[in-house]
Amino acid sequence: MSEPRRSAMELEAEAASWLERRDGDSWSEDDQEKLDAWLKEPAQRLAYLRLYAAWNYADRLAALRRAPAGQPAARRPSNFLIVQIAAAVLAVVLLGGIAARFATRPEMRSYHTAIGARELVSFADGTKIELNTDTLIRTQMTTASRTVWLDRGEAYFQVKHDPAHPFTVMIGNKRVTDLGTDFIVRRDAARLEVAVVRGAVRYDAAKQTAMLAPGDVVTASGGMMSKSKEPVRQLLRQLSWRRGVLVFDNTTLADAAEEFNRYNREKLIVIDPAAARLTIGGTFPAEDVSSFTDVAQDVLGLRIERHGEDIVISH
Repeated sequence: MSEPRRSAMELEAEAASWLERRDGDSWSEDDQEKLDAWLKEPAQRLAYLRLYAAWNYADRLAALRRAPAGQPAARRPSNFLIVQIAAAVLAVVLLGGIAARFATRPEMRSYHTAIGARELVSFADGTKIELNTDTLIRTQMTTASRTVWLDRGEAYFQVKHDPAHPFTVMIGNKRVTDLGTDFIVRRDAARLEVAVVRGAVRYDAAKQTAMLAPGDVVTASGGMMSKSKEPVRQLLRQLSWRRGVLVFDNTTLADAAEEFNRYNREKLIVIDPAAARLTIGGTFPAEDVSSFTDVAQDVLGLRIERHGEDIVISH
């Protein structure tokens, strides 16, 4: 049957007793062996070392003075005790360093938008990040660097450029580094897209690196990367979600439906391949699925069927 746990006060009382006896004239080798055995218990050793450190601090000047004539020199601790004290000091230093790192470690903050929602996040340096629908980012801003992790969704970055404090966006094992710019990053389940509106960024992924200027678009999927050029006005059109609308220009019905699905719990399903290839244009409220289905039905002559939250489109 295990012994009942003793309180901190009881352990300190025992430790004080050991310290008092150790400094007495009757201390023997047998006593030292018993102390060494007692110190093997972590809680007891901690209590002892705490008191020993306090005693050593209070009397360290006296301990450095030569003992008066006729009095025995102060008894030196055993090798075991010296090792224990050294280990304790090292532990305090290491733990103190770790604690200091956590205490000074900048806070990582998370920002999340629900389906159909948007959010503008502003930072003290003037940088702004606009989160699109169903987006999750984490940020960590330090005096040396600024890092954002895009876990999913889409965000528009307007970065206050500062060469002394790099701004980096991490997307899995891929990295986008700001070189003074406004840019868009969109992360879907199997596809990543980075588009530069103003300035420049560097894109890094494994052995692939690309420098992007305004209008440049990098698309990565399945380990492959491609780079293309788009008119900046086209990229700005893609940012129409900032105004709560979707702008389509000769967009296939399949692509338009997929875009609508990002902003709504009702899901558009185009089951007819011929209907999926039809094109559509116009500006639609992002969260107004009915405005889209009305055009599909009244203008394109397609059939609309509702099954719960699924809206099926066919000829």
